[in-house]
Amino acid sequence: MTDVPVDSAAAARPAAPEGLTLAEEEELRSELAKVEEEIGTLRQVLAAKERHCGELKRKLGLTPLDGLKQNLSKSWHDVQVSNAYVKTSEKLGEWNDKVTQSDLYLSASSTLEDWNEKLTQSEAYKKTQETLSQAGQKTSAALSNVGSVIRRKLGDMRNSATFKSFEDRVGTIKSRVVGSRENSSDCLHSPLGAGEKPPQDNTPF
Repeated sequence: MTDVPVDSAAAARPAAPEGLTLAEEEELRSELAKVEEEIGTLRQVLAAKERHCGELKRKLGLTPLDGLKQNLSKSWHDVQVSNAYVKTSEKLGEWNDKVTQSDLYLSASSTLEDWNEKLTQSEAYKKTQETLSQAGQKTSAALSNVGSVIRRKLGDMRNSATFKSFEDRVGTIKSRVVGSRENSSDCLHSPLGAGEKPPQDNTPF
Protein backbone atom coordinates (compact mmCIF):
# COMPACT_ATOMS: atom_id res chain seq x y z
CA MET A 1 0.00 0.00 0.00
CA THR A 2 1.22 3.45 -0.82
CA ASP A 3 0.99 6.33 1.66
CA VAL A 4 -1.70 8.88 0.82
CA PRO A 5 -1.11 12.42 2.19
CA VAL A 6 -3.96 13.55 4.45
CA ASP A 7 -4.86 17.23 5.02
CA SER A 8 -5.10 17.54 8.84
CA ALA A 9 -7.18 20.77 8.70
CA ALA A 10 -9.65 19.20 6.33
CA ALA A 11 -9.83 16.10 8.50
CA ALA A 12 -10.50 18.11 11.70
CA ARG A 13 -13.06 20.35 10.02
CA PRO A 14 -16.64 19.09 10.39
CA ALA A 15 -18.64 18.39 7.35
CA ALA A 16 -20.29 21.39 5.74
CA PRO A 17 -23.97 21.84 6.53
CA GLU A 18 -26.29 20.62 3.89
CA GLY A 19 -27.08 23.24 1.27
CA LEU A 20 -23.85 25.23 1.75
CA THR A 21 -20.96 25.21 -0.62
CA LEU A 22 -17.41 25.12 0.60
CA ALA A 23 -16.91 28.80 -0.29
CA GLU A 24 -20.05 29.85 1.62
CA GLU A 25 -18.91 27.88 4.66
CA GLU A 26 -15.50 29.56 4.60
CA GLU A 27 -17.12 32.99 4.35
CA LEU A 28 -19.44 32.30 7.31
CA ARG A 29 -16.58 30.97 9.42
CA SER A 30 -14.52 34.08 8.65
CA GLU A 31 -17.46 36.34 9.60
CA LEU A 32 -18.00 34.36 12.83
CA ALA A 33 -14.36 34.85 13.82
CA LYS A 34 -14.66 38.61 13.21
CA VAL A 35 -17.85 38.87 15.28
CA GLU A 36 -16.29 36.92 18.18
CA GLU A 37 -13.26 39.20 18.05
CA GLU A 38 -15.53 42.28 18.12
CA ILE A 39 -17.43 40.84 21.09
CA GLY A 40 -14.15 40.38 23.00
CA THR A 41 -13.11 43.95 22.20
CA LEU A 42 -16.49 45.32 23.31
CA ARG A 43 -16.24 43.38 26.57
CA GLN A 44 -12.85 44.94 27.28
CA VAL A 45 -14.18 48.40 26.46
CA LEU A 46 -17.24 47.81 28.69
CA ALA A 47 -15.06 46.68 31.60
CA ALA A 48 -12.90 49.80 31.24
CA LYS A 49 -16.02 52.02 31.12
CA GLU A 50 -17.43 50.36 34.24
CA ARG A 51 -14.17 50.94 36.12
CA HIS A 52 -14.17 54.60 35.05
CA CYS A 53 -17.81 54.94 36.08
CA GLY A 54 -17.02 53.50 39.52
CA GLU A 55 -14.15 55.95 40.00
CA LEU A 56 -16.39 58.89 39.07
CA LYS A 57 -19.09 57.75 41.51
CA ARG A 58 -16.50 57.35 44.27
CA LYS A 59 -15.19 60.87 43.69
CA LEU A 60 -18.75 62.26 43.74
CA GLY A 61 -19.54 60.41 46.97
CA LEU A 62 -22.29 58.34 45.43
CA THR A 63 -22.99 55.13 47.34
CA PRO A 64 -24.24 51.83 45.92
CA LEU A 65 -27.62 52.62 47.52
CA ASP A 66 -27.93 55.74 45.38
CA GLY A 67 -27.22 53.66 42.32
CA LEU A 68 -29.83 51.13 43.35
CA LYS A 69 -32.44 53.87 43.81
CA GLN A 70 -31.58 55.32 40.41
CA ASN A 71 -31.82 51.90 38.79
CA LEU A 72 -35.18 51.20 40.44
CA SER A 73 -36.51 54.58 39.36
CA LYS A 74 -35.35 54.00 35.80
CA SER A 75 -36.80 50.48 35.80
CA TRP A 76 -40.17 51.78 37.04
CA HIS A 77 -40.12 54.49 34.36
CA ASP A 78 -39.36 51.86 31.73
CA VAL A 79 -42.27 49.76 33.00
CA GLN A 80 -44.65 52.73 32.85
CA VAL A 81 -43.76 53.54 29.26
CA SER A 82 -43.72 49.92 28.14
CA ASN A 83 -46.41 48.69 25.76
CA ALA A 84 -47.60 46.03 28.20
CA TYR A 85 -48.16 48.60 30.99
CA VAL A 86 -49.91 51.05 28.69
CA LYS A 87 -52.17 48.34 27.28
CA THR A 88 -52.97 47.03 30.78
CA SER A 89 -53.83 50.55 31.98
CA GLU A 90 -56.09 51.06 28.98
CA LYS A 91 -57.81 47.71 29.60
CA LEU A 92 -58.35 48.53 33.28
CA GLY A 93 -59.79 51.91 32.30
CA GLU A 94 -62.17 50.24 29.85
CA TRP A 95 -63.24 47.68 32.46
CA ASN A 96 -63.82 50.46 35.00
CA ASP A 97 -65.97 52.37 32.53
CA LYS A 98 -67.96 49.25 31.72
CA VAL A 99 -68.48 48.41 35.40
CA THR A 100 -69.49 51.94 36.43
CA GLN A 101 -71.85 52.23 33.46
CA SER A 102 -73.44 48.82 33.93
CA ASP A 103 -77.06 48.51 35.07
CA LEU A 104 -76.04 46.40 38.09
CA TYR A 105 -73.58 49.04 39.34
CA LEU A 106 -76.03 51.90 38.80
CA SER A 107 -78.80 49.98 40.55
CA ALA A 108 -76.55 49.14 43.51
CA SER A 109 -75.40 52.77 43.81
CA SER A 110 -78.99 54.02 43.68
CA THR A 111 -80.04 51.48 46.31
CA LEU A 112 -77.21 52.52 48.63
CA GLU A 113 -78.11 56.19 48.23
CA ASP A 114 -81.75 55.40 49.05
CA TRP A 115 -80.74 53.47 52.17
CA ASN A 116 -78.46 56.30 53.29
CA GLU A 117 -81.20 58.90 52.79
CA LYS A 118 -83.77 56.76 54.62
CA LEU A 119 -81.33 56.14 57.47
CA THR A 120 -80.42 59.81 57.94
CA GLN A 121 -84.09 60.82 57.76
CA SER A 122 -85.31 58.15 60.17
CA GLU A 123 -86.55 59.07 63.66
CA ALA A 124 -84.14 56.65 65.32
CA TYR A 125 -81.14 58.29 63.63
CA LYS A 126 -82.32 61.79 64.56
CA LYS A 127 -82.97 60.78 68.18
CA THR A 128 -79.56 59.12 68.43
CA GLN A 129 -77.86 62.20 67.01
CA GLU A 130 -79.75 64.50 69.41
CA THR A 131 -78.96 62.23 72.35
CA LEU A 132 -75.26 62.22 71.54
CA SER A 133 -75.25 65.98 71.11
CA GLN A 134 -77.01 66.52 74.44
CA ALA A 135 -74.70 64.06 76.18
CA GLY A 136 -71.67 65.95 74.88
CA GLN A 137 -73.08 69.28 76.05
CA LYS A 138 -73.93 67.87 79.48
CA THR A 139 -70.48 66.38 79.83
CA SER A 140 -68.82 69.71 78.99
CA ALA A 141 -71.08 71.57 81.42
CA ALA A 142 -70.42 69.00 84.16
CA LEU A 143 -66.66 69.27 83.74
CA SER A 144 -66.87 73.06 83.81
CA ASN A 145 -68.99 72.95 87.00
CA VAL A 146 -66.55 70.55 88.67
CA GLY A 147 -63.65 72.91 87.93
CA SER A 148 -65.59 75.89 89.32
CA VAL A 149 -66.51 73.98 92.49
CA ILE A 150 -62.92 72.90 93.07
CA ARG A 151 -61.62 76.45 92.64
CA ARG A 152 -64.31 77.80 94.98
CA LYS A 153 -63.59 75.17 97.62
CA LEU A 154 -59.87 75.93 97.51
CA GLY A 155 -60.59 79.65 97.91
CA ASP A 156 -62.94 79.02 100.85
CA MET A 157 -60.35 76.78 102.50
CA ARG A 158 -57.60 79.42 102.19
CA ASN A 159 -59.93 82.07 103.70
CA SER A 160 -61.05 79.84 106.58
CA ALA A 161 -59.97 80.54 110.18
CA THR A 162 -58.44 77.08 110.49
CA PHE A 163 -56.16 77.58 107.47
CA LYS A 164 -55.11 81.06 108.66
CA SER A 165 -54.39 79.71 112.15
CA PHE A 166 -52.30 76.95 110.58
CA GLU A 167 -50.40 79.54 108.52
CA ASP A 168 -49.75 81.62 111.65
CA ARG A 169 -48.42 78.58 113.47
CA VAL A 170 -46.16 77.66 110.61
CA GLY A 171 -44.86 81.24 110.48
CA THR A 172 -44.21 81.28 114.25
CA ILE A 173 -42.34 77.99 114.11
CA LYS A 174 -40.29 79.21 111.16
CA SER A 175 -39.35 82.47 112.92
CA ARG A 176 -38.33 80.55 116.04
CA VAL A 177 -36.18 78.15 114.09
CA VAL A 178 -34.50 80.98 112.17
CA GLY A 179 -33.96 83.01 115.37
CA SER A 180 -32.47 80.08 117.25
CA ARG A 181 -30.06 79.42 114.36
CA GLU A 182 -28.93 83.06 114.36
CA ASN A 183 -28.35 83.06 118.16
CA SER A 184 -26.39 79.83 118.04
CA SER A 185 -24.20 81.11 115.21
CA ASP A 186 -23.51 84.37 117.17
CA CYS A 187 -22.38 82.39 120.19
CA LEU A 188 -20.13 80.12 118.18
CA HIS A 189 -18.39 82.88 116.20
CA SER A 190 -18.16 85.69 118.85
CA PRO A 191 -14.48 86.70 119.49
CA LEU A 192 -12.95 86.65 123.03
CA GLY A 193 -12.96 89.97 124.84
CA ALA A 194 -9.78 91.73 125.99
CA GLY A 195 -8.31 90.06 129.03
CA GLU A 196 -10.48 86.98 128.72
CA LYS A 197 -8.77 83.66 128.76
CA PRO A 198 -9.92 80.72 126.80
CA PRO A 199 -11.39 77.96 128.92
CA GLN A 200 -8.82 75.42 130.01
CA ASP A 201 -9.29 71.79 129.51
CA ASN A 202 -9.11 70.21 132.95
CA THR A 203 -9.60 66.74 131.66
CA PRO A 204 -7.23 64.43 133.58
CA PHE A 205 -4.77 62.39 131.70
